[in-house]
Amino acid sequence: MSKISELLQDKGSEVWSIGPAHTVFQAIEMMALKGVGALTVLSDQGQLVGIISERDYARKVILKGKSSQDIQVSEIMTHDPVCVDPDNKVSECMSLMTEKRIRHLPVLDADRNLIGMISVGDLVKSIITEQSEVIDHLERYIKGEATGVG
Repeated sequence: MSKISELLQDKGSEVWSIGPAHTVFQAIEMMALKGVGALTVLSDQGQLVGIISERDYARKVILKGKSSQDIQVSEIMTHDPVCVDPDNKVSECMSLMTEKRIRHLPVLDADRNLIGMISVGDLVKSIITEQSEVIDHLERYIKGEATGVG
């Protein structure tokens, strides 16, 4: 099973972030502009302090009748988000997301620097690609087309 480092090589490691003092409206606007469902929240020093998602917005702003233009990201973000490192396996991350009921995982290096963000969609795509490659290999093997068998 592939590792998160391999997934990030294919996907890219660009991460969209916002500061905790920005308004929730600005965060939602950025998510819409970038086509993502969550943003990492970084301190002025560039350290990960949280994550804000569309789910946070729906549950903590809309359902409570608040205005996204009046609330700061820090008020609704998830503090101390669950994170993974590049050596984690895709299957481990899928299990973690399922267990914690989350859809996004920041990826931190050994020095706790943010190096990427993965979504459940990224993991599903990776698993499907890997399974398709295995199926293709097995079909070629059955047909006697596989090389290096001996």
